[in-house]
Amino acid sequence: MTILIIAACLALLGVITVQIGRLTELAAKIRGEEEVQLMYNRRNASFGMVFVVLFLIGCVVSALYYKNYMLGYGPHTSASAHGLRLDSLFNITLFFTGIVFVVTQIALFWFAYKYQGTKDGEASFISHDNTLEIVWTAIPAVVMTFLVVSGLDVWNDVMADVPRDAKAMLVPAPADESNEYLEIGATGYQFAWDIRYPGEDGKLGKKDFRLIKPGVNALGQDWSDEKNIDDFMPTEIYLPVGREVRVRITAKDVLHNFYLPHFRVKMDAIPGIPTYFRFTPMVTTEEYRERLKNTPEYNTPDPDNPEKMKWETFDYELACAELCGKSHFSMRRIVKVVSEDEYRRWLGKQVSTYKSTIRGTEEDPFLGQVLPYEVRERRADFNTRVESALAAEADSLKIVRLDYVNFETGSATLTGNSKYELKNVIDFLNKYPAAEIELAGHTDNTGRVGLNDTLSNNRALSVYDYLIRNGKIPAERLTAVGYGSRRPVDTNDTEEGRAENRRTEFQITKQ
Repeated sequence: MTILIIAACLALLGVITVQIGRLTELAAKIRGEEEVQLMYNRRNASFGMVFVVLFLIGCVVSALYYKNYMLGYGPHTSASAHGLRLDSLFNITLFFTGIVFVVTQIALFWFAYKYQGTKDGEASFISHDNTLEIVWTAIPAVVMTFLVVSGLDVWNDVMADVPRDAKAMLVPAPADESNEYLEIGATGYQFAWDIRYPGEDGKLGKKDFRLIKPGVNALGQDWSDEKNIDDFMPTEIYLPVGREVRVRITAKDVLHNFYLPHFRVKMDAIPGIPTYFRFTPMVTTEEYRERLKNTPEYNTPDPDNPEKMKWETFDYELACAELCGKSHFSMRRIVKVVSEDEYRRWLGKQVSTYKSTIRGTEEDPFLGQVLPYEVRERRADFNTRVESALAAEADSLKIVRLDYVNFETGSATLTGNSKYELKNVIDFLNKYPAAEIELAGHTDNTGRVGLNDTLSNNRALSVYDYLIRNGKIPAERLTAVGYGSRRPVDTNDTEEGRAENRRTEFQITKQ
């Protein structure tokens, strides 16, 4: 129905235009062509003067009305370090071009009014005026030179890459105190952004578009590159205030644009051509909300959350500034600038993509290996359990299970990966030279009792021999016992329960 109404209005407008044209022709024939033309000249000249007055007033009023939201004044001054220079350059450029704009518009319509065609009017012929040409050439040249030089200075500063001696860190030191920076990756696609953070090493791993597998490896990360192991992909962007950030920007499909309006950050995301932008956020999200708190337009209820005012629900945002398709609007992502403490708390909740989706699957190039991060995590867990056992009073609580000591199936031969857990035991015994332990082997109830007793005893002896041979632990501090299936910790009626019962552990008998 709306389309029909619009079509009807357009048709009616066409009919009116045609009729006005016919009336004009008829009036010209009646009054004479020259008289009609003079009437048109007077009318258009007068309308032109009215138009330029209303137009300039409209420009000024709209600029004042939208100066905060559209032009970045008031509470929307830049929230980044470099953005203040860009805003200053914008103001200087607006000052000079604004003067030229107003003067030329007034001159254009004033000349059309003053020198409108009249019956006795005669044009003046001026062949040449050196003074005039020097003035209108020199003044723009000087102004443009100033603007261009100032612009190049700001451009070279804003678009420069991080220094060669700068160090990438997950939690960099303040930008004014060091050359450390946080590097994150942003990959645009229809219609979202994949954001990637580095792990503790501060470095983003390699990626290759040929490795992309939807639902498995969205970015094509090369899992054989160990720098990828701790990289993670959050749903929100958290940035520490006062720290320099470098964003690697690219796209998977069409042209996108990485746009952070509050930080004056804008850079194309181009398939196959990585770009970057570096900036330092200087205002936290909460501080920016306090700015808006005293602004009338932000002291109205939020339509999406009527219980709160707009300033209370404000968040920085990442948008795409290219028309990349019909769902272009959905590429909005929340950006939060927070204190270092809050940033560290947020980091503590993140899990690497490799650990959560790749580790232990057929996509894992390190399948069957123990990786350095796992060694560290296991050591920390082992030390926690040992300290609890040392602090316990009951003998039953002084038992420490060796979860990562394993044997070849049906034998007492230690697997190669058991060495990491046994190294923890050696370090514990060296740290506490007075400690003595009983090594115990256990099995499930599958098979004959005698064989289970022998197997569990041999496995305990294997650990005993390893600690003496590789850790130089005195034999008198160790005993080895095989309990077979006599001390289950779970039911033997299920496979999960039997797996729990097959274990190696030690009990602290003296400390």
